[in-house]
Amino acid sequence: MVTLTDSSRLTVAVVEVHTDREAEFADIAERLAALLSQKNYGVAEMIPDESDKRRFYAVRRWTSAAAAERCHADADIQALNARLLDVARVTHVVNGLRRPEQVRLLLDDRRTLVEADRRVGFDRRVKNVGRPEGDRRSGVDRRLGPRRVSHRAGHVDLLGAARRAREYADAAFSNFKVGAALETADGAVITGCNIENATFGLTTCAERVAMFKALSEGHRAFTRIAVVADWPTTTPPCGACRQILWEFGGNLEVRLGNLQGETGCYKLKDLLPLPFDARSF
Repeated sequence: MVTLTDSSRLTVAVVEVHTDREAEFADIAERLAALLSQKNYGVAEMIPDESDKRRFYAVRRWTSAAAAERCHADADIQALNARLLDVARVTHVVNGLRRPEQVRLLLDDRRTLVEADRRVGFDRRVKNVGRPEGDRRSGVDRRLGPRRVSHRAGHVDLLGAARRAREYADAAFSNFKVGAALETADGAVITGCNIENATFGLTTCAERVAMFKALSEGHRAFTRIAVVADWPTTTPPCGACRQILWEFGGNLEVRLGNLQGETGCYKLKDLLPLPFDARSF
């Protein structure tokens, strides 16, 4: 049994199981709980909603923030999470994993960050000036962390999550449904769909819905986003979405797709080469 300490962290997600996938969900939930306990990551509970037999509250009590990070990097856990996203819609509502030392990545308001980032915009170094003491990385990837979590073992079907999110779109006026799935630095997937309004100007795109949901649930560091529309050609984010994604997510990987598969993959800096951000003030 896992002993919880004062350094424990808590996360909660709402899990809505798809019709006729209840048996698969029960197996996945049992396996996840067993692995978390076996590897001393924490305790996992699935609490049923009495008003809806297909809705559950997934509560994870981590032994520590470090244990949660190890869990998110675990290939076995990632494989089970990918299966979970295939049988259920998962919405994260409580995120207790923010670590106080991650100041630069997890600022309460990214817009207060005025430090220039040499990797983007006008400040990017384009000439290799070398280092007298040699390569400071010495064969080790010094950027291992949120910027590189997409290279970890395991697989998350981000396009699949975006396709499922698209099914919830409210596009009564355009009939153009879009789904988005945003991956956080700690491995969570936050989805969104476009929501249209009779006044048109109040319509919100899927990408912004996903980002705003993630921010409202406490997430502040992101790695990539997938966007899916039922369209034969590539459908990239609109200008407003590119600005929001850049301001709160930085140079995300943007994966685009339709109902058949992937149609393109870009870095956000290539879609928004001269962004307006905190350095413009």
